[in-house]
Amino acid sequence: MTGSDPRTAPSTAPLTGPAAPCWVTLMTRDLQAAQRFYSGVLGWTFRPGKIGAEFSVARRGDIPVAGIFAVSTAYQVAVAWTPYFAVADADVAAARVRERSGTVAVGPLTLGKGRGVLASDRDGASFGLWERTEPATSPPAPDDHAHTWLRLRTRNAFDAAIFYGEVLDWASGRPGCCDVAYEGDEVIVRCEGRPLARISSGAVETAVDPLVRPHWQVQFPVADVPVTVAEAVRKGGTLVEERTVVGGSEATLRDPDGALFTVTDVRGPVEAPG
Repeated sequence: MTGSDPRTAPSTAPLTGPAAPCWVTLMTRDLQAAQRFYSGVLGWTFRPGKIGAEFSVARRGDIPVAGIFAVSTAYQVAVAWTPYFAVADADVAAARVRERSGTVAVGPLTLGKGRGVLASDRDGASFGLWERTEPATSPPAPDDHAHTWLRLRTRNAFDAAIFYGEVLDWASGRPGCCDVAYEGDEVIVRCEGRPLARISSGAVETAVDPLVRPHWQVQFPVADVPVTVAEAVRKGGTLVEERTVVGGSEATLRDPDGALFTVTDVRGPVEAPG
């Protein structure tokens, strides 16, 4: 989780059960430029956050979908999209990260309606943890409204599943916990019965190409991938990779500030193996 800050955003999480992916945030250098880009490419609207002028919440219709936080160029912080996972106790989860050779960069810190942690797993993939301490005030997304899903590209999917399983209590049998299923050389993460993340092997920690290094890939569903790619390029983005996958197609893009994200027309991570 490189420099991201959920703050008020996780009150809008699509899922609130233990260990579920609950939010994504973008750290950027120019908030207004990022809003213009993602508004044109993904059709989002924006509302100011409650913590200052440099934070806003992206919405699709009435549903909050992401947070965008601007950081001064004076700070050496990577521009990146970062996923967050809900936890019952941020202190416990952060300790588990450290115990399993991961890194806690920031937190736990009290932020808005909860406590956040900025961390990375033992292969270097960045992610966040979020403990809600106050009730949500925004309506949840409908069950059939998937606005984001995740894919972890990592060195070894099975080792990564063990790491995240131990940190987040996946497959623990506790009420509301996420389950994992092994399919070939990949792992599917299901939360409340919904497939929300895929873990794939083959990343290389020392690779120069950021797409090859271990990282959490944030994927946004769109109706038409080529049209979305064309609009992103027109607004100053860059096409990094375009692929045909089972069930449709996907494209990895770089926004004008350098943040990588993926758009796809498949219906969920289960249908998009690499």
